[in-house]
Amino acid sequence: MMIVIGITGTLGAGKGTIVDYLVKEKGFDHYSVRLFLIREIEKLGLPLNRDSMTSVANELRAHHSPSYITDCLYNEALKNGKSCVIESIRTAGEIISLREKGSFTLFAIDAAAETRYQRIQLRNSETDSVTYDTFLSNENREMNSTDPNKQNLKACIQQADYVFINNGTFDDLIAQVEAVLTKLIS
Repeated sequence: MMIVIGITGTLGAGKGTIVDYLVKEKGFDHYSVRLFLIREIEKLGLPLNRDSMTSVANELRAHHSPSYITDCLYNEALKNGKSCVIESIRTAGEIISLREKGSFTLFAIDAAAETRYQRIQLRNSETDSVTYDTFLSNENREMNSTDPNKQNLKACIQQADYVFINNGTFDDLIAQVEAVLTKLIS
């Protein structure tokens, strides 16, 4: 049976850590909204930063549907037929569409803001070189929206089947994930 796990959560909370674990230890395929958007940004010749990611994602959703990006990723996954993880769910429309497809579980992850900021500084990706104030501002912009085509992390986290709090160690987080996987696979 193909299991589809979606991951949502706050910036730097540990979405990638869960994805890496599912891929390396559990054999899941990985489908990334971020990588999908990077390809689109490069096609458009825009600067690779969080503002471009947000605006391109919002434009694609407005032009096609609120679930357009994750629908594209889900269709790729369906062709492979393996259990997969789709990272990073950002709109309620994405959740609705994925739930309609069946065998879908949504994980959400969060941690203290200071901890998350330290993590993004360490990973130092293209979109992570920001001040703490910019980090908080970016997150606030993505936290609530009444526009179905724009990010609404708060609504996504509220709709999660399982919420992981990642203020501890890697082992603490993986223990939480393993407890849920045992339920899903049984």
